[in-house]
Amino acid sequence: MTGTDTRDLAPLRPRLPSPLQEVADERFERLGVRLLLKRDDLIHPELVGNKWRKLAPNLATSGGRTVVTFGGAYSNHLRATAAAGRLLGLSTVGVVRGQELAGRPLNPSLARCAADGMRLHFVDRSTYRRKAEPETLAAVLRAARAEDALVVPEGGSNAEAVRGCRSLGEELGGHADVVALACGTGGTLAGLAAGLPPGCRTLGIPVLKGGFLADDIRRLQGRAFGGLRGSWSLDDRFHCGGYARTTPELDAFADDFERHHGLRVERVYVAKMLHALLVLTQEGNFARGTTLAAVVTGRPFP
Repeated sequence: MTGTDTRDLAPLRPRLPSPLQEVADERFERLGVRLLLKRDDLIHPELVGNKWRKLAPNLATSGGRTVVTFGGAYSNHLRATAAAGRLLGLSTVGVVRGQELAGRPLNPSLARCAADGMRLHFVDRSTYRRKAEPETLAAVLRAARAEDALVVPEGGSNAEAVRGCRSLGEELGGHADVVALACGTGGTLAGLAAGLPPGCRTLGIPVLKGGFLADDIRRLQGRAFGGLRGSWSLDDRFHCGGYARTTPELDAFADDFERHHGLRVERVYVAKMLHALLVLTQEGNFARGTTLAAVVTGRPFP
C-alpha cells in the first residue's frame, strides 16, 4: 500500500452504499414516525459497519507497515483490525488493556484476533490510560517491538476515520430527517454529521456514561475539518449504567425487536440506540411525519 490509494483495499470488497431498509413497527407508525435501518452491518462480513468506514482510510496510509491499535479484551475494533490485516497481508499488533490477562487462556474475541495473525501485547490499566502521551506510547511500541508501525487509536477514531465516515452522511442525504446512531468514541458521529445535508440532524446515543463525548466530537471535527460541521446532539440517558451494561428492560426490547423484524440486535451499541429511539418517539420528541434513520453499526459476533 502507498499513499491514500483506497484501490489498495480492493481485496476487502465492501458492499457500498450499505442497504437502507424500512421497518414496519406499529409503535412508531401510530405516532406518525417512519423508521429506516441503515444496514452498515452488511458492508463486510468481518469489517462490520463503522469498522470499515473508520479503518479503511487508516489502512490505506499504512505503506505496508505493521498496524498497531488498542482495545479491551472484547474489543470489536481489535477483531476488525486483525481480520483486515489477514485479508490485506498486513502485520497487526493489538495492545490490550489489562495486564492481568497475560498468561491466561484467551477469551473467544482475543482468540479470534490471534487466529487472524494479530500479535497481542498486554499492558496494565494505568499504562493504557496514558497511551496517548508521547513517552508512554513510545515505550509501549518499543515493548511491542513495533517502533515503526502505523498507530491507529482505540476505536479507530482519528481525523482520517472521521473523514471516512462522512460518506455515511452522504449516503443518507435526502432519505431521513433525523439520523441516529450509538456512540462510543464519537468518531462515526463526527463524520456522519459532516456528510449530511442542511436540514437533517444527527442524534447520538452514548453507550458509556460520563458526559465527556461532546467535547471529544468537537475535537475530532476540528482535527478532521478545521471546525464544527453539521447539526448534532447527544442524549446521555440510555447507557444502562455503562459500556456493555444492560437491563432487563433493554434485553426484553431487543428480544422483541428480533422476533418482530428478524434482525439480530447487537446489545452493546445497537440495542441501546433502537430502544432510545422508541422512548424518544413515545415522549413526543419527533413530530408526526418525521423519518428516522437508525444506523446499524454492528451485529452480534458468533
